[in-house]
Amino acid sequence: MGRVALSIDDQIKRLEEKGLDLSCYETSKLKEILLDIGYYRLGFYTYYFMDDEKENFLNGIKISEIIELYYMDIDLKYILMKYINRIEINFRTKLIYYPSIINKQDPFWFVDEALMKKDFVEDFKKRYDDNFKRDNLMLKKHHINHPADIYAPAWKTFEYLSFGSIITLFDAIKDLEIKNRISKLYQVNDLGKFMRLIHAVRQIRNICAHSNVLFDFSLPQSLSSHPKINYNKGDRNSLDASLKVIAFFLESISINRLAEFKSEIYSFFEKHKVKPHLLEIIRNHIKYLD
Repeated sequence: MGRVALSIDDQIKRLEEKGLDLSCYETSKLKEILLDIGYYRLGFYTYYFMDDEKENFLNGIKISEIIELYYMDIDLKYILMKYINRIEINFRTKLIYYPSIINKQDPFWFVDEALMKKDFVEDFKKRYDDNFKRDNLMLKKHHINHPADIYAPAWKTFEYLSFGSIITLFDAIKDLEIKNRISKLYQVNDLGKFMRLIHAVRQIRNICAHSNVLFDFSLPQSLSSHPKINYNKGDRNSLDASLKVIAFFLESISINRLAEFKSEIYSFFEKHKVKPHLLEIIRNHIKYLD
């Protein structure tokens, strides 16, 4: 939209001027779509259908094709969030349990500089302020019942940390034996590889949670190799590679969830591959070949 807001009528006119075929929808439906999705957001999905200079649409492109891509992207994010949540909760639980059992007498071990990296502890103490305690119900209740406690125990506090914060906390643990023990529960013996794999899951989770574009996602750093992850044609950067990492983590959590995930992903792509323009995106952008 540039620097000047466009009315819905002007948005429709602009799309027509760029050569997009709008004939598949009535004007009332076009307005409904633009007021629902948004002209600017829809633009995230139009570039694939435009010429090299991205000035005009390729000949014969219909707006319905763009909408189909948009909803394919949305529906895939819904599927992935369900399974990534399972990974996140499982990892959070392990990060609560194993260090807390080793440090039974210290439920606040996560702010002990003898156990955690100093910069993490300093940052965490700043974040654990009155707003954090007030805005999270169980923490608020804990501090009402235990006013002398500066922090709530790990099993309460960690429930209110984001996936990214949980991964950062894991990385800040000084005891390599604890980190290796957790990493090996996910069939990864190398901590560096484990961090790259879990960060990939986090990146996909953030895209899904914040409604960013997913279908053309590509990791800036190649994923770690692992004998149990069969990347397609050696590709370790595409969205498909990340799907394989999600499946890899699910295998360590539940064979049943892994089977459900594989079945749901397969059915999802089979459903969308019947549309030639979506098939090309699935093959060349998502790089799903199964």
